[in-house]
Amino acid sequence: MKKTTFLFITTLVLTSCNSEKTKSTDKQDMIKNPQANKIEHRITTHGDTRIDNYFWMRLTDEQKNAETPDEQTQNVLDYLNTENDYLKAKMKHTEEFQKELFEEITGRIKQDDASVPVYRNGYLYYSRFEKGQDYGLNCRKLGDKNGEEEIILNQPELAKGQSYFAIGGSSVSPNNKLLAYSTDLVSRREYTILIKNLETGELFSDKIEQTTGGITWANDNQTIFYTKKDPVTLRSFQIYKHKLGTDSSQDKLVFEEKDETFSCSIYKTKSNDFLIIQSYATLSSEVQFIDANDPNGKWKTILPREENHEYSVNHFRNDFYITTNYGAKNFKLVKTPVANTSKENWKEVIPHREDVLLEGIDIFKNFLVVSERKSGLTELRIINWNDNSEHYIEFNDPAYMCYSSANPEFDTDILRYGYTSMTTPNSIYDYNMNTRDQELKKQSEVIDDSFKPENYQSERIYITARDGVKVPVSIVYHKDTKLDGSAPLLLYGYGSYGANMDPYFSSVRLSLLNRGFIYVIAHIRGGQELGRQWYEDGKLLKKKNTFYDFIDCGKALIEQKYTSKGHLYAQGGSAGGLLMGAIINMEPQLWNGVIAAVPFVDVVSTMLDESIPLTTGEFDEWGNPKNEEYYNYIKSYSPYDNVEAKDYPNLLITTGYWDSQVQYWEPAKWIAKLRELKTDDNLLMMSCNMEVGHGGASGRFERYKEVALEYAFLFDLEEIVK
Repeated sequence: MKKTTFLFITTLVLTSCNSEKTKSTDKQDMIKNPQANKIEHRITTHGDTRIDNYFWMRLTDEQKNAETPDEQTQNVLDYLNTENDYLKAKMKHTEEFQKELFEEITGRIKQDDASVPVYRNGYLYYSRFEKGQDYGLNCRKLGDKNGEEEIILNQPELAKGQSYFAIGGSSVSPNNKLLAYSTDLVSRREYTILIKNLETGELFSDKIEQTTGGITWANDNQTIFYTKKDPVTLRSFQIYKHKLGTDSSQDKLVFEEKDETFSCSIYKTKSNDFLIIQSYATLSSEVQFIDANDPNGKWKTILPREENHEYSVNHFRNDFYITTNYGAKNFKLVKTPVANTSKENWKEVIPHREDVLLEGIDIFKNFLVVSERKSGLTELRIINWNDNSEHYIEFNDPAYMCYSSANPEFDTDILRYGYTSMTTPNSIYDYNMNTRDQELKKQSEVIDDSFKPENYQSERIYITARDGVKVPVSIVYHKDTKLDGSAPLLLYGYGSYGANMDPYFSSVRLSLLNRGFIYVIAHIRGGQELGRQWYEDGKLLKKKNTFYDFIDCGKALIEQKYTSKGHLYAQGGSAGGLLMGAIINMEPQLWNGVIAAVPFVDVVSTMLDESIPLTTGEFDEWGNPKNEEYYNYIKSYSPYDNVEAKDYPNLLITTGYWDSQVQYWEPAKWIAKLRELKTDDNLLMMSCNMEVGHGGASGRFERYKEVALEYAFLFDLEEIVK
């Protein structure tokens, strides 16, 4: 994919000024706002006509990839670069501060860090960084830590000369001799699979393009399975089988997901006995399997797909263990013989509970580990297969995040799990499920002599929303920060797809906390923190609960003197960017500043266009606006469609030109419409990274330049200059 550098003539006009004030508010009149062309475009749906004056900003992939831009492409590029220039001019007085923040943030990161080795099939696998490197080395040692190091993937070498580089996945063959891995050089999460001979270091000629990045080996060491994406919608829709040493054009299509609301993937069970194809939509799934020793075998379906039935499968001994929501909103665990998987053969292992969400399981030879969520927090439950005795691992923080970590080995009594809280750096433990003893294997090191966990305070409170529902909120601040309403507060939220925003530690966040900010995560409806119903009450025709919860949390934090109206800020990304767009339309005066990252703000138009990547899989989340009821409801909150002539808070928007999940034109159109209609003089800026996509910059450190910009935006509004 080729990208050409163009010469742009910007519309920025810098005028002279006798004052040498550095505050952004004193520079408002010095810089001319970018003005986007208005070209009327009418969209009529269900007899309702919307006028989109900025529809012209949408480019096709063909236009973006063309070596020579056409007139429309050039106009779009001119506009995006003008916005970038405007941002740079507006934030110029913070450039040195941004550099200091970047150095401060990256300075806390251990340069020569390494992961905790994971034992798999005779080898210890780990990754490590060398000083000054943005990318890591993937390594292994035979036997134990005293073995000779073998660098199996040299990412710094692979990333040389690339403006973007990311590894999608890597998988070693069962005989330990081959490595299949995938790379993305564009930032659209379309990966190319390559295969390396670990004995000689040479690459095979095999090259498989436009995949999801995952690779699954059959047990014959000659066959890999992978998932292809639709080139237009980027939906994961085909499973292929590749024979080592053959041209990928000869690969056999194993399965195609023809339902455009479904995607699919493939993996191998922990037992290594079966290959699994999982088809999934937001509210439904279907699983097929074959013997991993017979890659040419006939695929069998465990249970045909049904509306509103989600299930996933693990294997143990002669049974499949199925986590299912069939008759169990918060999921239950059943088992069924491999030879007969129909429902009449299901036996209940863990029953459904109204107050506990069963999130997942991890199977060992002697133990079953269950991840459960209760009162918004995850618990790890250990069950002994032999006598059914059980216990929970104990945690003491008021708000925390724990998870079963890398546990590829079946025959072991050691559970590796991770733990973090808003005051505790991420910690990896080895827990003996027999003796209940545990060993801290690694805690992420904060390279800062002034950092002490005891200097920070974490809280977990509940805020009553307007309909009486209690919303959990996680809070962290420096103990020197006064809780009298004077402190600035950054409220973060997401609230979509049932994704849980767990309270975790961030060394990056210290730059906020040490300067007096309070940081808060609102666990709003649309997530799944309080069970499946919490998710269902924040989606489809109940989506506005997500926005109301967030607004009500902001108001309550002011009422409870954590902050005050002039010092309240909000941040969210992707679907959380939609949240930001909705709350500034609904309650613009509540926020002093808002950061919206890769924001999904043009909801109606995107959901009406099934050619846009990933749209069809979203119908169960937002609704299909081809249905008039959903159309009217989505239109009533869609941020782009509800921009009005009124005052808005200070706003920083970030996006990536190559974003495949939330296309760049959504935030670009949004800022143009905001600038056209808003009646205030507050900051309105957009950073469009012309080299990256949804996940931002690649590399270990480059992404923190964007964080430094975001923090400088907040500090500038608070008149914090160092």
